[in-house]
Amino acid sequence: MTSGATERDRAKADRYSAILHEAAKLFAERGFSGVSLEDLGGAVGVSGPALYRHFANKQALLGAVLVGVSERLLAGGEAVVDADGSARQRLDGLIRFHVDFALADADVIRVQDRDLASLGDDDRHRVRRLQRSYVDLWVAVLGDLLPDHDAMDLRLRAQACFGLINSTPHSVRALRDAPEDAAVRATLEAMAAAALLA
Repeated sequence: MTSGATERDRAKADRYSAILHEAAKLFAERGFSGVSLEDLGGAVGVSGPALYRHFANKQALLGAVLVGVSERLLAGGEAVVDADGSARQRLDGLIRFHVDFALADADVIRVQDRDLASLGDDDRHRVRRLQRSYVDLWVAVLGDLLPDHDAMDLRLRAQACFGLINSTPHSVRALRDAPEDAAVRATLEAMAAAALLA
């Protein structure tokens, strides 16, 4: 592959990432139905129709945002669980990983909460399948720590923990303004651990 081709590929990948980032931001602010292709194109410096080079339509773009984040969550969670360490160390790693995600990707969480129903059927089923697999990682680790609890209880704990972590960064203004605050992270991590192991 020539240097020019590599640079073009990199530029295309960068443009694709920029589109996803700006789409998540605009969908979070206005909702899926409140954003036009022209809005999306303007946010990344291209015409609305130019987006068709990357995505078939606006719904496909929403799918790329939500499927992509679900794939990243599952891959990151699997990496944490596959690392050496005790069950408690793996749980703490999952909590840190999810807090990092929630603070960095609050826009995507808002889009997921509000616009999941706007996905095409295939993308919606794929997101749900990936999310179930992600929850299963947490349930398996919790099962090692709480062997007397059944799967339904462990799943409830994991889901409640996600609710706690995911709601905070985009509902409290101070956290949106200072997502890198170590005290914020420490508080969320401690609260999540306490909720999971209560």
